Amino acid sequence: MREARVPMLDPAVVLREASIGYGDHLIQEKMNITIDRGEFVAVLGPNGAGKSTLLKAVLGLLRPVAGEVAVLGERARRGNRRIGYAPQFRALETDFALRARDLVGFGLDGHRWGPGWPSRRRRALIDSVIEEVSAAEYADVPVGELSGGEKQRLLIAQALLADPELLLLDEPLANLDLARAKEIIELVERLCRTRNVAVLFVTHDINPLSSIVDRVLYLANGRSTIGTPAEVITRETLTALYGKPVEVVEAMGKLFVVGVEI
Repeated sequence: MREARVPMLDPAVVLREASIGYGDHLIQEKMNITIDRGEFVAVLGPNGAGKSTLLKAVLGLLRPVAGEVAVLGERARRGNRRIGYAPQFRALETDFALRARDLVGFGLDGHRWGPGWPSRRRRALIDSVIEEVSAAEYADVPVGELSGGEKQRLLIAQALLADPELLLLDEPLANLDLARAKEIIELVERLCRTRNVAVLFVTHDINPLSSIVDRVLYLANGRSTIGTPAEVITRETLTALYGKPVEVVEAMGKLFVVGVEI
């Protein structure tokens, strides 16, 4: 973990008294959160706590019910090319016939029918991000033949095409074994540090990330808290967040949260 950062005047994400939800159903209330540029933040919490909803608010797909969501110095809005987004890949079909590079190319022209018009500049850009995520060896392989970890690399490559200043990753470790999860974490950390891009990394398990991330944003029970893993993943902090007794047990070098769903 790096040394504590000096806050910047133009952070990557700022939520000011922001309440988010759908209609009358509030999922998170009065969030006051600042994410600095170049900061690696894990977003944790049980199912339904608002992790994916938060990403939608940052992407401008969901307006806050109250308060403000600012991204890179402006109000959150749809189609912000300064944000890279990698959604959950769970639904990619095994018989998906497109090549890996075609899937990545949707980050440039996925709104069109088909994989887009070929051009030297377009191909060079796609090749560069595929290389950056170490996926060149299977760039021309049909997506349906790839492993979960390989597909996740392609979604991250797709998110890099616009040279983003903020990278949102929605459960990139879902359905990956420990070895592949470790590779994805190392890849994202490298991108965060070398590109100085802020990362919001949604996950259910802090253990593989605890020594890497700068801070943890934990959502539960309509409330949120942010701090270093050592500050957030504690009995006192989580008991206050959930509003009921929570125990944090350390065993075999890992942290286990007992008494609630995570």
